[in-house]
Amino acid sequence: MLTVNVPATSANIGAGFDSCGLALALYNRVQMEEWDDVCITSLDGTRVPTGPQNLVYSTAKSLYDECGVPLRGLRLAQENGVPMARGLGSSSACIAAGLVGANELLGRPYTRMQLLERAAALEGHPDNVAPAMLGGFVTSALEGGHLYAVQKPVADTLCFAAFVPGYKLLTRKARAALPKTVPHKAAVYNVSRAALLAAAFCEERYDLLRVATCDKLHQPYRAALMPGMEEVFALCAELGALGWWVSGAGPTLMCAVHTENKAFFSGAQQALDAAEKGSPLAAYRLHRLAPDNTGAFVTA
Repeated sequence: MLTVNVPATSANIGAGFDSCGLALALYNRVQMEEWDDVCITSLDGTRVPTGPQNLVYSTAKSLYDECGVPLRGLRLAQENGVPMARGLGSSSACIAAGLVGANELLGRPYTRMQLLERAAALEGHPDNVAPAMLGGFVTSALEGGHLYAVQKPVADTLCFAAFVPGYKLLTRKARAALPKTVPHKAAVYNVSRAALLAAAFCEERYDLLRVATCDKLHQPYRAALMPGMEEVFALCAELGALGWWVSGAGPTLMCAVHTENKAFFSGAQQALDAAEKGSPLAAYRLHRLAPDNTGAFVTA
């Protein structure tokens, strides 16, 4: 039996809507082996589908089908470190686990980039699956069925604060909040900052993140779905974060911080602990996360 380890991801990073993302040191782990039936269990009590509709299983089977190899079944045991429906790439982690695990069981017929193209086609956009597969910061685009991606490791001088609320937000609901058209000025605003975002990570100019993570395409329209967003962002600014954004479709809110800035985390935790019942801040729990520069990997 092999084990596939897949990191959580934070997509969009503000301006990089559906095109930028980064991997975080928080993991889903899936034990996988060929079996005579479909046998799926959860190792941590998280409720997961136990039939063929399970996303890890169905994704793995799709690769077997593509290779023309009959699949009687799989035995999967899942450990879900990445919380579901929180904007941290849980569905992308399942897709990555299914593809990487199946590819390993099949004798590695596909390269990592070929697997990533399949993952992006299944997900519909690459901003979550690309860092899940490659690690680090990734900017990517789909064109004519092909994926183009650039990966850059994130320096260990940078870490991330994830403000994770107690409620879920389904991606389809967050998508439904977006307008069908946006003003030309808003598009130009985001293009300039998305370009700066890529440069900030590629050149390790993390001082640029405060401007580079600004957004007018999606975060303002989703704010009503995430009570406390403005309060958390104000707290991040007050405590000296480098930049802040809605992680993926939300509701997790993320910011980048210098690793040595221990005062940020102590100050943020104090603010959350002091929040009165009914305050928007009271819904959030703080997690300190390092960057992951490896992406999905297999252990025996």
